[in-house]
Amino acid sequence: MNEQADAKRFRTLFISDVHLGSKAAKADFLLDFLRHHEAETIILVGDIVDGWRLKRSWYWPQDCNDVIQKLLRKARKGTRIIYIPGNHDEFLREFPGMHFGGIEVALRHMHEGADGRTYLVLHGDEFDVVVRNARLLAYLGDWAYDAAIVVNIGLAAVRRRLGFSYWSFSAWAKLQVKHAVNFIGEFQRVVAEEARRSNADGVICGHIHHAVIEDIDGIRYINTGDWVESCTAIAEHHDGTMELINWQKVSEPQTDASGFEMQELLAPKAA
Repeated sequence: MNEQADAKRFRTLFISDVHLGSKAAKADFLLDFLRHHEAETIILVGDIVDGWRLKRSWYWPQDCNDVIQKLLRKARKGTRIIYIPGNHDEFLREFPGMHFGGIEVALRHMHEGADGRTYLVLHGDEFDVVVRNARLLAYLGDWAYDAAIVVNIGLAAVRRRLGFSYWSFSAWAKLQVKHAVNFIGEFQRVVAEEARRSNADGVICGHIHHAVIEDIDGIRYINTGDWVESCTAIAEHHDGTMELINWQKVSEPQTDASGFEMQELLAPKAA
């Protein structure tokens, strides 16, 4: 079967927070997504490789290799791929402007949409007070999230045996903490303000694993989400419309031959 012939085609795809090297990374989901989607440009919005976890203990299964090889293959076939490092793959920040296998490294990028809108694209960790000012606390938080993922796996197995639907303990716990300090709202506001200072119409970022498309005081704020739990990406259509795609593996019979179901949420049109 020719995968490219069956793939949906977009102008641009934005993907972040894959965390390859973490046991929580859903590399198989991302690989399937990449098989079913093509784009003229793919922008990797940070934390694709999880250097923090790899430093603690090496974990690199075949799925991780497959994702990297798939991206390199797309680059060889003409897709422009831009890699904007995040805090977990910050080692790449030492190589701005370099090309690795056809993949460009950039600290941030100004994307011009097909509709003329401009978007500041950056990972976003520089606006996270915890990461910026308390690295030890950030590492402890990362460890706690790992522990929550382990609890989540066991809880999901129990709920499945009891016939209950999937519910993410780790996502719930993370959101409870961040809501307690109004973290997400403040992060979105500060990142949107950075876009305004850069004379951009919008901002596309990752980092907080909270996928959304919304307008904040006249700035289009877009977060790509993650490939640890939500498995989300942002797709730009050829008319400039931005779309949030959620790619989830399901067991119901209404799925396609790949065994995956696609749920897509269209971004609101600009006024």
